[in-house]
Amino acid sequence: MITDNKISKDYFWLNQPQFEINNNRLHITSSPNTDFWQRTHYNFQRDNGHCLLTEVKKEFSITVKTEFYPQSQYDQCGLIIRIDSENWIKTSIEYETETHSRLGSVVTNQGFSDWATIDINSKINTMWYRFQSKQNDILIEYSNDGLTWKQLRITHLLCKFHELNIGIYACSPMDSSFESIFDNFSIENSLW
Repeated sequence: MITDNKISKDYFWLNQPQFEINNNRLHITSSPNTDFWQRTHYNFQRDNGHCLLTEVKKEFSITVKTEFYPQSQYDQCGLIIRIDSENWIKTSIEYETETHSRLGSVVTNQGFSDWATIDINSKINTMWYRFQSKQNDILIEYSNDGLTWKQLRITHLLCKFHELNIGIYACSPMDSSFESIFDNFSIENSLW
């Protein structure tokens, strides 16, 4: 994703944010009122979060380390897989309050999102995420150190596809912004 302090030509922005690159680490400042969500419970559709994506056509394992400094409820950053606005998967910590946040994932199939979470301490502001694929099935994992991985979820994309866009994302659903930092990004063959 980042080589010689530049974004690789194989990557593209969806809803480009303010960003800078320091020591091959990508720093993003999110825009207010940005999110990825479709319909379920909240009855709104939002597809304006920030993503840096690349296209894949084979089985993959994608990993990133995030560091973030949330300012408002639901601030989030992590990994995303996208077919289109109504079919995608994301995983991140979503900030809730000064005491607790939610580590989890959202799977959106055919225009409806779900949200599966684990409550964690809001003092945790660094996390590793990994997606591994096996056809339309996705293994979602997290790690505190990038070495020991824990399963968060196994899920399925219902939509047929020939390629996927995969990468990192950040968004601020409320009227605020925050800084997130991405490094140790890699795409390899799936080992799952």
